[in-house]
Amino acid sequence: MEKFDQRVAVLRLGHRPSRDKRVSTHLLLAARAFGSEKGYYTGTQDNSLEESIRKITSYWGGNFTLDYAHSWKAVTKNWEGRIVHLTMYGIPFQEIVEEIRLDESPKLVIVGGAKVPGEVYNTADWNVAVTSQPHSEVSALAIFLHEFYQGKELGLEFPGARLKVLPQAKGKKLKTKTRGV
Repeated sequence: MEKFDQRVAVLRLGHRPSRDKRVSTHLLLAARAFGSEKGYYTGTQDNSLEESIRKITSYWGGNFTLDYAHSWKAVTKNWEGRIVHLTMYGIPFQEIVEEIRLDESPKLVIVGGAKVPGEVYNTADWNVAVTSQPHSEVSALAIFLHEFYQGKELGLEFPGARLKVLPQAKGKKLKTKTRGV
């Protein structure tokens, strides 16, 4: 995968397999597709979620990895860079995305779950609102990463892909590649 000048990882807070399986999966797929290199999640450890992300990366390529963390505090404490928290209560992203982009340090983007601990707001370097209305954390992450990377993520190539979409106006076509070829 083309490397961007800045590393971005995503931290999903409070995964609950019984309620969040699809949302957490979609959030991490969006993180991967939109240029993040790593994902972390807290809450309940979910081997099914981890296997789904590994399988997608195996078939579709790239180097995205996912780790379970018992504590969001441990992830943020060990993060060597700056922290962006996506929340509807933050500064409108269109007012702050340029400042975040100009900061050259690696970014950890925190995306909430059921209830975000108040400490997260104080831990973050930037609390950023994609809108100030209730909406999907998946859409917030996708829009944020799209603006952060200025659309360049849409042309990413994912090395090692065994599947690749062949764009066409109608229908669906995939290029398949077997391992080792």
